[in-house]
Amino acid sequence: MTVDAHDGRRWQALSLICLGVVGALTTWFSATAILPDLIRQNGLTPTEAAWFTNAVQVGFVVGALLTSLVNLPDLVRMNRLIAVSALLAALANACLLLDPPPLLAILARFGTGLSLAGVYPPALKLMATWFVKGRGLALGFLIGALTLGSSMPHLFRALMGGADWRTVVLLSSGACLLAAVLFGLAISEGPYPFGKATFNPAQIVKVLGSKPVFLANLGYFGHMWELYAMWAWILAFLNAAAKGLTTVPFGSVSMFSFVIVASGFIGCLIGGLLSDRIGRCFTTAGMMAVSGLCAVAIGFVCTGPAWLLALIAIVWGMAIIGDSAQFSAAVTELSDQRLVGTALAMQMAIGFALTVVAIWLTPLFAGAIGGWQWAFLLLVPGPLIGIVAMLALRRMPEAGRLAHGAR
Repeated sequence: MTVDAHDGRRWQALSLICLGVVGALTTWFSATAILPDLIRQNGLTPTEAAWFTNAVQVGFVVGALLTSLVNLPDLVRMNRLIAVSALLAALANACLLLDPPPLLAILARFGTGLSLAGVYPPALKLMATWFVKGRGLALGFLIGALTLGSSMPHLFRALMGGADWRTVVLLSSGACLLAAVLFGLAISEGPYPFGKATFNPAQIVKVLGSKPVFLANLGYFGHMWELYAMWAWILAFLNAAAKGLTTVPFGSVSMFSFVIVASGFIGCLIGGLLSDRIGRCFTTAGMMAVSGLCAVAIGFVCTGPAWLLALIAIVWGMAIIGDSAQFSAAVTELSDQRLVGTALAMQMAIGFALTVVAIWLTPLFAGAIGGWQWAFLLLVPGPLIGIVAMLALRRMPEAGRLAHGAR
């Protein structure tokens, strides 16, 4: 096969994988986007409302831990694993259409997260089988796809205005079902497969024992402390901010939320381009610096002017996710190549466990300080820790394996 033909095939594979991830990840925040409707209809308590988002995080953590313990991402063909997992996520998400009582609805959200653990980490590894050179940019596209998928329920709700909330659930489940078909029938592994592992739970110790991998993971954990709490509660923050604004940017808080989260797609592409040129460590540290500053600055503009609130929020939306792919890319480059899938799943299991704590604490912190204006200050320690970890990694000789020497 010629170089041009191979290049064409890998970009085609990239497009299909990203399209599938967009579809599957629409189920992640489907309940979060309609939470105001569910609170009004079902009289949810604040704790129950928080668990409509947090149950997905917990389910994802449990799923990632289980797949890591049995080395599932390194044993099963990835496209088949992703297809079955996406199908299960679509079914679990669709359970909300039955309008179950809060406890059963939360269990359905847990099932959605559990299933998505078989989509996202394996998709990262699947992408890496198509790219060696340019892996940072390719993974940037993939995390951008995750970002778009996560933002889509806000768009569905904004475009439908006063339509029944069940339409959001129906659309997100349908998109996830189409993703399952796409992964099952149209996507395969690339020409750069990783070595096969055998079932051995003790491999987890090997994955966790590498200092370079630990520092890359620590950077990721700092990043994750901030990311999903912001995504989960930006709608609540904007609903509070809207009371002090004469006009709401982009017409409604749902559309504003969509623009903020979806802007992360651009951030992921910028992060991918930068990391393949100036290095993974510099790129992630820079993105976290910008993100942490925005978490502080957004409190100052909570009540306007609206244009400045929109500017800071969108910059935050780009920076907060723009580095995410590079932590995963670093793990694929620093880990034992036979255990890449397990290393990614383990990284995400711990990272998403932290998001559960951050999502739970953020509204409590907001209540303790009297409102949402300064609530996101709670998230600032995450990027600070991440910056220190990634700059420490850059000084290690093993960092020469990152991005073909671009530390």
